[in-house]
Amino acid sequence: MSAAVPKLRQRLFGSVGNSLLTLAMVAAFVIYVPPLLRWAFIDATWVAAAPDVCRANGGACWSFVHEKYRLILFGRYPYAEQWRPLAALALAIMLVLASCSLRFGWRTVVAGWAIGVTAIIVLMRGGALGLEYVPTDLWGGLPLTVFLALSGMVGAFPLAVVLALGRRSRLRVVKSICVAFIEMVRGVPLVTVLFMASFMIPLFLPGKVQVDALLRALAAITLFSAAYLAEAIRGGLQAVPEGQEQAAEALGLTYWQTSLLVVVPQALRHAIPAIANLFIGLFKDTSLVGIVGLTDLLLATKQALGDPQWRSFALEGYIFVALIYVAFCFFISRYSRSLERRLQHDRS
Repeated sequence: MSAAVPKLRQRLFGSVGNSLLTLAMVAAFVIYVPPLLRWAFIDATWVAAAPDVCRANGGACWSFVHEKYRLILFGRYPYAEQWRPLAALALAIMLVLASCSLRFGWRTVVAGWAIGVTAIIVLMRGGALGLEYVPTDLWGGLPLTVFLALSGMVGAFPLAVVLALGRRSRLRVVKSICVAFIEMVRGVPLVTVLFMASFMIPLFLPGKVQVDALLRALAAITLFSAAYLAEAIRGGLQAVPEGQEQAAEALGLTYWQTSLLVVVPQALRHAIPAIANLFIGLFKDTSLVGIVGLTDLLLATKQALGDPQWRSFALEGYIFVALIYVAFCFFISRYSRSLERRLQHDRS
């Protein structure tokens, strides 16, 4: 404790600039934090059937979240069936946590995901096991956001590995195709890809061919994520010493055995921070699907604010949604750091 005080003093008041910055931060804390706490907690209204009570108290109106949380979390999904997306969301989170624990072999994880994804689709879509059929245009809220992020990342991963390896290929045709795809997709924003998938591609299909809007958006997110993920994996591939490939070839391994069993696992270890960063960005970018008519978490909040009685409390609604995004992104960040440390420890 005695050794920490001089270090803290040096960091906070070690120079004139640090001293002024510390005093400014303390002043800002004293000026802004107490009123913020009073607005958010002390004078806040937590449960009220009418918005007039919130206006009378003058604090935050968390009653808006209490009244509209089902619309925010589940969108336009039928009210009586909202236990199904809740169960699907819980199942998806359980699958992610089980995969992150690293206690199960890859065969068990793959089998669990195959069964789990099938169960999630049955729960959300219905039409089987006595469940009422719910079309995908009624899916929305947090389950849709999580579904798009997970499906987009999982679907993009194998394609990204192939693109990263193809960009390093000695075959000029393969390399050119991979480079063209990566640079073309990375050169346009995600909104453009979503518009192409949702509005332009159906124009080129035969009249009787109908592709679900959710599947088109998912395909666009998958292809877009694969291009960025391929570059992250390629950076990891460049960090693998050439001697690893030479040693594998000396043992008689084929190109694909060398790549998938020796090179790619080491590359993924180096690329963990970049992959986690891309996943966080993808989870937040799912809010763009609202532009093409899908009711994600953010658009569901906007629909909840469509009620004229609660329209003036948009700040509380967006804070609630922001906390959900922060919670999911913080978990991804912390898990990637713990996984990186664990792999570094195993390597040493």
